[in-house]
Amino acid sequence: MISDESDRFNPRDPKPADAGKPSKSAKRREARQLATQALYQRHMAKQSLNEIEAQFRVDNDFSDVDAAYFREILHGVPANLVEIDAVLAPCLDITIEELDPVELCVLRLSTWELMKRVDVPYRVVINEGIELAKVFGSTDGHKFVNGVLDKLAPRLREAEVKAYKR
Repeated sequence: MISDESDRFNPRDPKPADAGKPSKSAKRREARQLATQALYQRHMAKQSLNEIEAQFRVDNDFSDVDAAYFREILHGVPANLVEIDAVLAPCLDITIEELDPVELCVLRLSTWELMKRVDVPYRVVINEGIELAKVFGSTDGHKFVNGVLDKLAPRLREAEVKAYKR
């Protein structure tokens, strides 16, 4: 069977048909960034999740965002907060209450991902947490987040971490 010439890759084409469209990982990164901001707003202002979600959908362009993942994080973290904080606390040198609010939101989001989204590799979760802390956290907040997540990952994903380190 001969394929249509238009289906062939042409190296002279300036870009493929899907160029410019964000990848799944890029859409998830955007979802995590918006979710971090939304969780921070929830933490500081104590607004309802539905109000925050509605506000974020109005105020932000969701065309390059994994909207379902944003929603899953936004509702998943508060729904599992007691469990998240219980798992997170032993990995900290200070209490949850003493944490910077931005770094707390990043750590809670990352802990939730490690706990509930085993389809996301632990190294991706750690890297995304570090990147969120670089974008939103204090000057060296990403180093703190990295240290905590490095302690936490083997506790929550023991087999995956061991398999990677072989």
